[in-house]
Amino acid sequence: MTDAYRFTLPELEAALALVRAHMPQTPAYAWPLLAARLGATVFVKHENHTPVGAFKIRGGLVHFDRLARERANLPGVISATRGNHGQSLAYAGGVFGVKVTIVVPHGNSVEKNAAMRALGADLIEHGANFDEARAEAARLAQLRGLVFVPSFHPDLVRGVATYALEFFRQAGPLDVVYAPIGLGSGLCGLILTRDLLGLPTRIVGVVAARADAYARSVEAGAVVTRTPATFADGMAVGNPSADALAIIRAGADRLVRVEEDEIAQAMRIYHEDTHNMAEPAGAAALAAALKERATLAGGRVGVVLSGANVDRAVAAEVFAGRTPAA
Repeated sequence: MTDAYRFTLPELEAALALVRAHMPQTPAYAWPLLAARLGATVFVKHENHTPVGAFKIRGGLVHFDRLARERANLPGVISATRGNHGQSLAYAGGVFGVKVTIVVPHGNSVEKNAAMRALGADLIEHGANFDEARAEAARLAQLRGLVFVPSFHPDLVRGVATYALEFFRQAGPLDVVYAPIGLGSGLCGLILTRDLLGLPTRIVGVVAARADAYARSVEAGAVVTRTPATFADGMAVGNPSADALAIIRAGADRLVRVEEDEIAQAMRIYHEDTHNMAEPAGAAALAAALKERATLAGGRVGVVLSGANVDRAVAAEVFAGRTPAA
């Protein structure tokens, strides 16, 4: 891991103060019905309760704060996303008065696209998947003289790590925390905060079995790419970040693959047991905990509900008892 991703507690506290200026602390609740299902105390960190319905907003605010301080006349920024990263940047762009362009793949979530436009982003559709959209965003950055914002960056990791600082303080001692992996900022922020606080909590990363490039990369000890084919769009990354992989390999206890049906079932369980809406990637951590419930009996378990931005058509399929196609 490069030193760029390391931060001190005062630096993390400063990031948290910045985030708190724009949104309140998100809740962390121990839900009794989840406890009954898992035979353990289960704390849910509700990152679905942010102003954009996902934890990514934290990183966007921290990144734009630095850009605004270091560059007086930003020409605008551009990035690629499947939705939540883009909403984060669009929200932060509105706060800091910076024009934001977002590239999404064709067939991206209709409702996430609408949300990004409503937040003021110029939206471009390009490519069949996130990696093709990301390549186009990088090309347009050069062509138009825009600042390219990657989906994995030290500012973003430190920003989203503020949810982990909140969570560890809210929930008290946790034996294990499950968190999903998209490009990795949320899981890496969790690992780095755990280490910074000197906690013994085990961190488990969760990938979709049909988008398991990170799991394959951990097993191989080097970046392995794989074309994703999952309805959990927030986890549909086929080209892992080498920096994220280094942090995950050093600090995650293990990675768990969850099947499409298990993700859909976790979405239903969240709604039944907590009356919260979870997007597929947002429900993946709970899916993994349910899969490993036999090992969790009597423990204190944390799960990160990282997003709520699911299209109505997908939600309708899930709550009718079906699993949507990728």
